[in-house]
This record gives sequence, C-alpha cells and structure tokens, in this order.
Amino acid sequence: MSARHTHTATLGAGFAVALLTASAPAWAGIDGEQGTSFAITAREGYISTPDGGSIYSWGYTTGAAMQLPGPTLLVTEGDTVTITLTNALPLAAGNVSIVFPGLEATAAGGAAGSLTREATTGGTVTYQFVASKPGTYQYHSGTRPDLQVEMGLYGAIIVEPAAPAAACAALGQSSAYNHDGTCFDREYLFLLSEIDLDVHQAVEAQAHGSTPITLGEGPFFPDYWLLNGRLAPDTLAAAGRDILPNQPYAASAFMHPGDKVLARVVGAGRDPHPFHFHGNHVRVLAEDGSVIVSQSDPTRLAGPKLYTIPSNPGSTVDALFEWTGEGLGWDMYGHAATDALEPGEWAADHGKALPVDLPNSADLTFGGFYSGSPFLGAMGALPPGEGGLNPDAGFAYMWHSHTEREIVNNDVFPGGMMTMMIVLPPSVDIP
Repeated sequence: MSARHTHTATLGAGFAVALLTASAPAWAGIDGEQGTSFAITAREGYISTPDGGSIYSWGYTTGAAMQLPGPTLLVTEGDTVTITLTNALPLAAGNVSIVFPGLEATAAGGAAGSLTREATTGGTVTYQFVASKPGTYQYHSGTRPDLQVEMGLYGAIIVEPAAPAAACAALGQSSAYNHDGTCFDREYLFLLSEIDLDVHQAVEAQAHGSTPITLGEGPFFPDYWLLNGRLAPDTLAAAGRDILPNQPYAASAFMHPGDKVLARVVGAGRDPHPFHFHGNHVRVLAEDGSVIVSQSDPTRLAGPKLYTIPSNPGSTVDALFEWTGEGLGWDMYGHAATDALEPGEWAADHGKALPVDLPNSADLTFGGFYSGSPFLGAMGALPPGEGGLNPDAGFAYMWHSHTEREIVNNDVFPGGMMTMMIVLPPSVDIP
C-alpha cells in the first residue's frame, strides 16, 4: 500500500458478497496435504468463474479430478520429500514435468527434458529433494512453461521449521523460520496467477487432436486474475465448496485484534502483481524462502514495512500483518474509560468516544457488511432485508491487486484478485 487505509466495514461496503461471514470460516493453518511422499497427476478439467464462465485448464492433483492451483504441499524441515508425477493430460499436450525453484531436486525415470526429466503421456517420473530450509516455495511445470504454467500447472510448497523458534514457542506461537522475529498466530496463503482466455480456448480446441498443440504469436493478454485459483467473490467462499470442485482453496483471512497473521504470497503466473493490504502495513520477513536480516545484527529483522507487496513471477514473499485498532483515534468497542481492556486492544484509544455523530438510519444506504454499529462485535438496528453478511460485527478490510484492471472478471467489476481480511471480536472463535 502506498498510503495507510483505515476505512472498515462500519462504513458499509459496495462489494456485497453472500459467501463471507455467515459462518465465519477460518483456519489457523493453511489448507494442504501433509507428508513426505506425494503421488501427483497432471489432469485436464474446467474451472468456474463468477461471471458464469467455465474455463478449460490443466492442473496437478492427488485425486481423480484436476485442481487449480495444485495441492499445497506441507512438509517439515529435514524431510526427504518424494513426488511421483503421472501424466494424464491428452496426447496433444505432450510431456509434463515439475521444477522446484529454491529446492535442490533430483529426478528419475521418464524422458530427458530441457530443465528436468519429464513424464511422457501416460508415464511417470519421480522427483526427490530434502526440505533443508524453512520457507515458502512454489513448484510448476518445467516443460513448455510458457504454455503449461499458463494452463494451471503450478502450486505451493511450505516447509515448516522442525520446531518453533524459542521465543515463539515460549509464547505458544508458531514461527515461519528459525528466527525469533517470525512468530505468528495464524497463516494464510495467497497464490497469485492470471488467465489469458484466448490461450485456454485455443488449447481446448486442439487438446484432443493427434498433433502437438501450437499457439500463434499474438500478445499475452490476461482476462482473469486469480487468488488461490479463484476469482472474487468466489475467493470468499469456504474451502472445499461443492460448487467449486476443481478450486478447493479459500482466499479469505480472519483474525482477532492483536493477532500476528503470516501472509505467504506466491507469484505463480507470468505477470507481476502488486498485492495490496488495507488496515495496516505488513512487515516483510522473507523473500524466496530467505529471511531478511540486518547485516550487522542477524538477530534483527531488516525487511521493509509495505502497504503493497511487489509479487513477481516465480517469487515468494512472507510478511506479518497486525491490527489492534491503532490509528482509529476512538475506542473500537465503545468502552467507557473505566471498562477493562479487551485482548489485543490499542490501549491509547481506550475510552475515547467516536468523533462523529452517525446519521439517522433512514438517511443511510447500507452495505452488506454493515452491522448497524460502528463498534467491533456490536450489532445495531438495521431495516428488514439489509445487511446480513456480517453477523459477528467484524471489521472488513479489502486485500487485492493494486493494478485496477486485475480486480475485474473479464472487464466486469468487482472480481478478480480480491479478497477480505475480517477482524473478529475476541468473543468469536476462529477455528
């Protein structure tokens, strides 16, 4: 973010999404598959878009149907990880493979390729690496990556420390790295990518032919921008929804005031995307799986504070987000000065009155996230049929691409690379 933003759901929201907080779904950890041995298959299928579209795509999966992105692999520092890849793509797609930037992988079987060994149609190849260093990584096809990455052959790998850093363990927190400054309470993955509809339609037309897929030399021009394989407002639906069978991962985030939230941002496509945070800046912890520390004092983190993370193709960035109400200038709970502090509350604003008088409800237009009250966790009176997307009276902050064209669905706003961070009151449990 280039400037600080403090507007919240108390102001209402024009971006009304019926999928968000009705059940307040959230996860302290990241959805994915844990283990040291994974059987992954490259398959064809279709993804859904909120404008009613269905886009032919390819994806890695551990199941019977393709998924986009591929499964998030959750491994532990020191693990020897084995991945067996099967090529179930149509004959015209040719060979397929996986490369692992930042991880030293070996390959066996299959056929020789330009970057690694490849699985021929119906065949397999096996990769192996040691997860020697914690961090956020990605994997993607190393075969015709200009085509196969565009079609959806990519995913994320998270290497967790063998044990939390000492200071984090003492606080009952996890750590992203073996460094006391990387403690966190919750973590979320934001995998950024894009789709050029012309490419996908051209591939679909040729996929079941008898000759290799060929594309013209026209410019690459995306029409859709995705977070975790979904487009807004589907980014706000819970993980594993039946209506999105090939797009299993949610992209919304939840927290309590005072929580430390780890955002793992992965640039999986071929374009850069400026990922923008409302509500507060983030402290960058690491890039491409390497913690950024001071050259003179390695115990001190040296990553910048940013409002927008410049996510580049092939890169990963880990950053910490915190929110306490600091900077609001008023007590977010509507406390009296004699009331007790809530957990995570910004003490300097405790007991301060809201500095404006709200208009009469008859003079207001209500957004779907308005709770009827400016205070966290407090519901107010709303006309029948208004509101309903914010039953826990949280504060909502939009997180999105800061390239305006990337928050549409094929030129229709709102959509694309957009989601929400919902700050919930301490009384509401976040699983």
